[in-house]
Amino acid sequence: MTINCKGRLLDLSSPKVMGILNVTPDSFYDGGKYKNELEILNQVETMLNDGATFIDIGGYSSRPGAKEISLNEEIGRVVPVVELILNKFPETLISIDTFRSEVAQKSIVAGASIINDISAGHLDNDMLSTVGKLGVPYIMMHMRGNPKTMQNQTQYEDLVKEINSYFAERIFKAHKHKIIDIIIDPGFGFAKTLEQNFELLNKLELLQFVGKPILAGVSRKSMIYKTLNTSSEKALNGTTALNMLTLQKGAKILRVHDVKEAMECVTLFNKLHTN
Repeated sequence: MTINCKGRLLDLSSPKVMGILNVTPDSFYDGGKYKNELEILNQVETMLNDGATFIDIGGYSSRPGAKEISLNEEIGRVVPVVELILNKFPETLISIDTFRSEVAQKSIVAGASIINDISAGHLDNDMLSTVGKLGVPYIMMHMRGNPKTMQNQTQYEDLVKEINSYFAERIFKAHKHKIIDIIIDPGFGFAKTLEQNFELLNKLELLQFVGKPILAGVSRKSMIYKTLNTSSEKALNGTTALNMLTLQKGAKILRVHDVKEAMECVTLFNKLHTN
């Protein structure tokens, strides 16, 4: 199971870690944390040294009820950071967390490698055709509605069956637009209740039905800290526990705030499966 990133074939038979870099003032955990170029570069260097294969840059917070920002503001947040990172660390594989095709286009031109779209093309009709023309891997997430409305759309007759159907339809459309490398993200916390998040996690291996690598993003999310009656700042131990479970259930990429601890999960997981 490989994906092609800028001519580099990445083998996902051993799981990889994607480090999160939010350049937003209002993300749920690290919003406003990296305020200048030095802080950004220091964090990227730490994540790369800790073993991150990808750095995922987000310029638009998708937490429930997050403030909307203009297209130009998102481009202004994201593209200079792509250029900054690649100037200092030219081999970095950068993923762009956006649902806007123009942000995707400008970021890939600036040197990014992957598009990570929370809406799987639903929030911008030009996204799939844009990614197809760019010829880059595409991460598509399951969500209903948008970040403002998603938590009002949690009614499912059969959660996992409906998510599989969603991905089957989205993958079919993506293939029509010549998108070759597709990764699916089940969207923990997006249009799902606390109970549904755990149902999804418990049945995660059933998403392998669509035949695409699975990205799991549970890092410091409310499904952890609300269950433990704590906060996102104190949810690292819970994150580690669930990251290991996602690996055991077939996840190939862990999208995380804490790369070192996630890499320890991957190392231990690999050790389990080499004996």
